[in-house]
This record gives sequence, C-alpha cells and structure tokens, in this order.
Amino acid sequence: MIVDDEEGFRALTRRVSREAGLTLDAYKDKCLRRRLLVRMRACSVHTYAEYMGVLDRKPEEWEKLKDALTINVTRFYRNAETWDRLRQELLPGLLQARNGRLAAWSAGCSSGEEPYTLAMLCAESAAAAGHAGWTDRVRITATDIDRESLERARNAVYPQASFLEAPAWVTGKYCERAGESWRVREDIRRMVTIKRLDLTREAIPVAAYDLIFCRNVVIYFDRPMQERLFAQFAEALLPGGILVLGKVETLLGAAREKLTLVDARERIFRRAA
Repeated sequence: MIVDDEEGFRALTRRVSREAGLTLDAYKDKCLRRRLLVRMRACSVHTYAEYMGVLDRKPEEWEKLKDALTINVTRFYRNAETWDRLRQELLPGLLQARNGRLAAWSAGCSSGEEPYTLAMLCAESAAAAGHAGWTDRVRITATDIDRESLERARNAVYPQASFLEAPAWVTGKYCERAGESWRVREDIRRMVTIKRLDLTREAIPVAAYDLIFCRNVVIYFDRPMQERLFAQFAEALLPGGILVLGKVETLLGAAREKLTLVDARERIFRRAA
C-alpha cells in the first residue's frame, strides 16, 4: 500500500524539480501524485522517501520518471469535430488571407500526430484552392518536453491504432505502408519542424504564428501558470491568428481581452485582425 504523506511528496517534488529540470510547482498536485505513484508501484516501493532511495541507486530511473511525468496520449484527427471545423471553414480562409504562407505551432505535440494532421489539412486546403504549391510555404513547429515522444514524432511511423479517429483519406493520401504500421509521407513531414521546448521555463516568440494548437496540456498546470501561458499564446499570435485549446480547457486571465471566441464547443479563439 502506497503511503501518500505530504512532507515526503514535497521533498520528492523539490528534488525532481532541482535535478531533472522540470518545473513541477506549475503542475497540479493531483496530476503529479498520480504519475509519481505509477513509478513507485513499478519499483515496488511504498513511500516517497523509499522512491528517492531508488533514484539514488538507479540512475536509469530518472529517465523513466521524466517520461512518466511528461507522457501524452494522442491520435491522428483526435476530436474530429475540431479538425472538421478547421478544415471546412477556418483553415482555407486563413491560407487565402496569408497567400499560402502559414506559420503554425503545435505546443505539447506529444508523438507528432497533431502537427502531422495539421500538415495534411493544409495540403488538403491548398489543393482545394488550386494552389498545391502553397504547402512549400507552410511551416509548422511542433514542440514537447518528452524525449521519447519527440523521437517518435521524428520517426513518423505509427501503428494502425493511431488512426482510429481519422478519416480514411489520412492514410490513403498522406501515409505509406511500413510493415504493419504507417509512415507519414515525406512531403508532409517536410512541413513540420520538431523541437524540444519546456512551456513552463522557456520564452515564446511574440507575434510569430498564424495558428497555435495547445490541446489538453494546460489542464495539468495550476491557474497562475495557465494564465501566463494563455497570455503568451495571445501575444504569439499574429493579427487574425487562431488559438485552439482542448475541449475541457477554459481561457483564463488577460488573454480574454485579446482573443475573441470563435467556437465555444471546440474551444477556438481568434486574435483581432
């Protein structure tokens, strides 16, 4: 049985913040406890103090812990209604207004399904507008903190289960067979640049993006961090740019003064032109 004592929890999180380079004080306690307990059970220990002993004895446990704290679950075309709204209405207009030049950011991209889905939608919209060459003008930056997720994103090879929510054209037009898995086509991969970035610590460029995705990421942070990130997202959007949040996320703080609600159900906002 796990002993969940407050003093031990605080001591462990302080140490992990200091030695693993993660800003854990920005995370919600409930999320942290749940993910720490996963590793404690895996190591067959029952207290936070015992787990710190494991970290002392087994340096390889640090990487497993960091992976547990930053893990994300995603699929291609996840929450299809959000992607359909973008594909049918918002993305074509944005590409037309920018003459095909689009700078997008997938913040918390996990293993890459989200930015590659966006790249595929850009290809669809460009072809529908009669400007297939616009895809050469699309630049999608995909960032995350988890090293294994980023490596999977760079490999761009996904099992069939990653496409359970995706329309058939996603694999039919934009992927190639790789054994029993699918590899994202090279021309789609070229639109996406994958980088490591810690949202809680590193600066975000101002007025740099036409479109920002940050879905199901800020829910793990406390309210002050959420408000700071939302304000930075608002500043990072170009006039007329679009912010897409997760369906359970609510825009908070000063960002509400700069962003207009476009779709309440899909959590889509726009910065004034």
